[in-house]
Amino acid sequence: EMSTTALSNGQGDHTGIVRRITCVGAGYVGGPTCAMIANKCPHITVTVVDMNTEKIDEWNSDNLPIFEPGLEEIVMKCRGTNLFFSSDIPKAIREADLIFISVNTPTKMYGKGKGMAPDLKYVESVARSIAEHAGGPKIVVEKSTVPVKAAESILSILRDAQRTNTNLTFQVLSNPEFLAEGTAMRDLANPDRVLIGGENSEEGRKAVAALVDVYSSWVAPERIITTNTWSSELSKLVANAFLAQRISSINSVSAICEATGADVREVAHAVGFDTRIGNKFLNASVGFGGSCFQKDVLSLVYLCECLNLKEVAAYWHGVIEINNWQRRRFADKIISEMFNTVAGKKIAIFGFAFKKNTGDTRESSAIHVCRHLMEEQAKLAIFDPKVTEEQMRRELTIETSEESVKKLVTVHSDAYEAAKDAHAIVILTEWDEFTGYDYNRIYKSMVHPAALFDGRLLFERKKMEDMGFRFFGIGSAPTHLTRVGFVASQ
Repeated sequence: EMSTTALSNGQGDHTGIVRRITCVGAGYVGGPTCAMIANKCPHITVTVVDMNTEKIDEWNSDNLPIFEPGLEEIVMKCRGTNLFFSSDIPKAIREADLIFISVNTPTKMYGKGKGMAPDLKYVESVARSIAEHAGGPKIVVEKSTVPVKAAESILSILRDAQRTNTNLTFQVLSNPEFLAEGTAMRDLANPDRVLIGGENSEEGRKAVAALVDVYSSWVAPERIITTNTWSSELSKLVANAFLAQRISSINSVSAICEATGADVREVAHAVGFDTRIGNKFLNASVGFGGSCFQKDVLSLVYLCECLNLKEVAAYWHGVIEINNWQRRRFADKIISEMFNTVAGKKIAIFGFAFKKNTGDTRESSAIHVCRHLMEEQAKLAIFDPKVTEEQMRRELTIETSEESVKKLVTVHSDAYEAAKDAHAIVILTEWDEFTGYDYNRIYKSMVHPAALFDGRLLFERKKMEDMGFRFFGIGSAPTHLTRVGFVASQ
């Protein structure tokens, strides 16, 4: 086994065998990851390629296609020096020592595994491009979240090319990303761990060492974990499944709290003090969203079904079911608290992104809550500081229909405007600025009795009730219920 030092060509600094990295896929993973590698490894030239030329143009402009705190500074610093964005995929593949596959692996919406299995058509097409344009030896790295044993499929395409062309040798590694949107740059600069899986052979170990060498430029060696390929692929799915499970667990408890007069924040606080449990990811809310949790849990469920592990599949599927139920329950609560009818009533929606500090709306709970309210003919006035109107309309059109979006949805660039003449405000994203507004002013501008439905637990019930709002927060019962309800029933 070659040591990492043997790979460095004796200059004492990190100048291993990887000099040129190409990343196929210029999305949420590829863009930030490559910007960070270019920033931390000035000796490596990093090229990000994508078939979508519009996206590449945006990466080359002053208006980047994604918003992540800290991303723009690094891109502007490195772009044109050792960070390049291009749509010439064959050239970038030919010139690379190491190629990241960072394309989308959406849930399949057709055929076998519909609604659960990850769709690997993009990954496969990249593997075929690599086979076609490689020209020489390459290390290929799965960065996309893929099902367990996907590396095997990629390898069989590449090995086939190797048979016909003796210049080619390929090693496939798994190096899943663990970025959280909104803190991606911080996560990349200072990761909890970097996970690299490879095959258990001399060539496999050399390839792993080459990628370890890249990360060693800025990540402490004890944080770089090497495993076999399958452990690495599975670890990614399991990490997201455990996080999703925590959210579903606390959300299931929020329902018990509402029914009993307990307060979910107090319960979470007490439970989180236990060091074995920890206090992260115990915020009850209207549900989880984002591009990973649902997709990865469903991918795990599908894997279990294919392996005939029915009980395990059912166990993890419950995490998704609670999430969908929580969204439905929140929407039902809004409708029932508004005298069982929201038809024709203006409802202000604060927040459309799936969480704060990102413009991403993938699988956002807001989409589903809005859909339920639109089915009841509510008129929605939506405000989000980062999500564009076009994006909101696109997401809602997929879930409902173009004509109902036209008829029922207005988008506002100002929260006060959205709340004016509304019967209720519904908080669906935990943007910090939402707590800083003048709610006395907002309350006065609304139709009374005015209601506030806090799906993110940003507000103190008593404060909002004292202002006059009929307040509903996830995981706590209205003040009058906690005082009266139990005395009466004893």
